[in-house]
Parts: sequence; structure tokens; C-alpha cells
Amino acid sequence: MAQTYFHSVTLDKDLCMGCINCIKRCPTQAIRVRDGKADIMAERCIDCAECIRICPHHAKKAIYDPLEILDNFKYKIALPPPSLYGQFNNMDETDIVLNGLLKMGFDDVFEVARAAEYVSDATRRILQTESIDRPVISSACPAVAKLIRVRFPQLIDHVLPLNAPIEYAAHMAKDEAVEKTGLKREEIGCIFITPCPAKVTAIHAPIGIEKSEVDAAIAVKDVYPKLISAMKHTETMDYLASAGRIGLGWAESGGEAAGLVSTDNYLAADGIENVIRVLEDLEDEKYGQLDFVELNACSGGCVGGVLQVENPYIAKAKLKRLRRYIPVSKNHLTGSVPAKMLWNKDLTYNPAFELGGTQRERFEKYSQMEKITAELPGLDCGSCGAPTCSALAEDIVRGLAKRGDCTVLMRRRMEGVLKALGKETENDD
Repeated sequence: MAQTYFHSVTLDKDLCMGCINCIKRCPTQAIRVRDGKADIMAERCIDCAECIRICPHHAKKAIYDPLEILDNFKYKIALPPPSLYGQFNNMDETDIVLNGLLKMGFDDVFEVARAAEYVSDATRRILQTESIDRPVISSACPAVAKLIRVRFPQLIDHVLPLNAPIEYAAHMAKDEAVEKTGLKREEIGCIFITPCPAKVTAIHAPIGIEKSEVDAAIAVKDVYPKLISAMKHTETMDYLASAGRIGLGWAESGGEAAGLVSTDNYLAADGIENVIRVLEDLEDEKYGQLDFVELNACSGGCVGGVLQVENPYIAKAKLKRLRRYIPVSKNHLTGSVPAKMLWNKDLTYNPAFELGGTQRERFEKYSQMEKITAELPGLDCGSCGAPTCSALAEDIVRGLAKRGDCTVLMRRRMEGVLKALGKETENDD
């Protein structure tokens, strides 16, 4: 039976004009244009949202939960990401946002930045051991973890087997709410305010665990107008802020790595093209001396998510100002790393690019693919609906396309035919 996939990134075919912008941008070549419409290959998509950014017709969209999802739970806990604080002007304390969320209709708030400080502490401890191959690659960005599964399987053993802060935040939030309210765990809803589609997918199809503790995800851009309105009525506030600079630092590229404190031997890269370049270098064993590598698919880190409202660089400046007024860290682990912070499922290779079942079949099909690629013009123009000539050759081998789909090749053949007909006409005269 074919495997089914959940993806937050989707296509509205009615809006698609078949312009091929998306096929050139996709980092896993997961999109083809067939019959004038784009088509996303579910087994390759990593929900990085590059197609959403690049589509001039807004045909690519993110699926997430509506605000009405709050009505499904007796007790509603908001999980605001650190990047949320960078969306607002003239703010010198996070309590304004946290109290605004309560006025919006949430019963409680649990900062993801608080959980991030615990994850930073756990990462420091793991780095002090030799249990993971160096350099250790952060697993916080789900798009990067899925990219490694699809394109860089040799690096799987380098990925940090820790739950992302949103998962640990949901665990702790529910534990505290059960004790506080006496409600059953299933009556409590943890709603994450997401900056990107990849995190929505990670909730519905989690990496490293069987089931997510997060119950729903609503977009920052949907929350923003209601939250702005609620924040205007926070004359009296409860003191809810529970995270320091390290936790808030996770909002932007380099923040997670800088929060390790115990080492400055790290690398941080953001933007999917830069991430791929770093992963290719890691595959070539260029950075064996590093302890830690932080990679974010979005430019600037989570502040650059497509579901945010503020320019990522403006948001970074706002967060920098906000961090001046808070301590370095407010949260530290006592004892060993908790089991619920660790993955209980291995990260496994996704053979989306494999051409056959057996080694012999793969070899034969790769040979066919190389032969077909050599026959194609090598322009990588995308007119055939595939991003590159080698991608078209792969589609032909898979039986999903034919040589005649190459418009350049067909034009050259037609020119040859017309030239031959012209010579025949001259000879007849």
C-alpha cells in the first residue's frame, strides 16, 4: 500500500498559471508542471515554503487550524514562539503579549522560549558526551530534518535526537494544567502559534516521536490583528514571562547555537540554499572540527517564516532591543535529560529519489537516466515542466514523461525536418 503524507504546503490549481517559478526554487525538486498546472510530489516535499514565497499568483498556500479551534477544548493553552515578540512595535516586555493572549480567549500561556532554554541545557549535556557523531546537527527546524532524510541520508546519525521546544513546551504545559485544573489531559488543548508551515506538518506528522503533544497550530498572521487589539487593553498585567535571553534567542538564526554557552565551536546558517550548501560540505566531511551546526530553512531563522507579518530583519532588531531587559536564562534542568525530551523513534532515510527496488534495477535505471540526460540540451530551462534536464530524464525513466516534452529538442528536430524538406524542394526544382 502506498504511503500517505500530510503536508501543510498545498496547491490551489485554480490559481496556478503554470509559470514554472516554483519548480526552479524547490530544494528537493518536488514540483513539476504538467498540463499547464503545477503538481507537488508528496514524497519529496519538506514543507520549506519556498514555493509559497516565490509564487506570484499565490497558488501555493499553507494549511493550518482556524482560530475557532479554541472552542474544541475546555482549557486552552497558547504556545507563543519566541519570534512572535518581534512582530510588535515599542515593546519592552514580553508580558504585554502574554497577557494579550489571555484576553484573546486563552486560559493559560506557556512560552516556547521557556522550553527552548531547557532544550539548550539538554543539548549542552549531550555535547559533553560522545554519543552522537560530530558535528551534531540541530533537529529544531523540521524542514531541515526532512531535507536530511530525503537528500542527505549519510548525515542522519549527526542529527540531535531531541524534541523541538514546541513539543517539550506542550508536555510541560499539559502536566502543569492537569495538576492545576484537575481536568483530563485530552480536555486540555495546546495551541501553537506557528510562524511557518513546516511546524504545522511536524505536529500532524511528527519527527522522532509517534504523536505530538501539540493539539493545533494557528498562524501568526491570523492571531496578529486580534492580539494587537487585545494588547491595547492590558492596563493591569499578570507577570507571566518565564524565559530569558537564551530562550528568546531561538527566534533568529544563530540563537540556538549561541545559547549553548559551553562551546563557541559552532556554525549557524539560514535560508534553504545556504543550508543545502552547508549540508553538502558536511557530507564531504569539511567541518569535522565543529561541535554543533544550527540550520534554519527560513532566511533569518524563525522570524523569516512565511506566516509571520513583520520583515524578518526588523523583527530581529525588535528582539535585540527586547532582550536587553531580561536575564540570560531563567530555566535549567535538574538531574538528567528527561525521557520526554528525547526522541522515541529513529530518523530514517526517505528513499524518494531511488529509481528501483534492487541494486541492479537502480543501476540500470541510473544508466538509462545518464544516457537520456546526454541527449537533452542541458539548458535547464524548465519548459518541459521539470526543473532541470536531469530531472526530466529521471521522469522519463520513471514513465512520468517522454522525450517529446523537451520543447528545445522538439524545435531542433522540427528545424532539421524543415531544412531537409527545403533541400528536397530545391532538388525537385
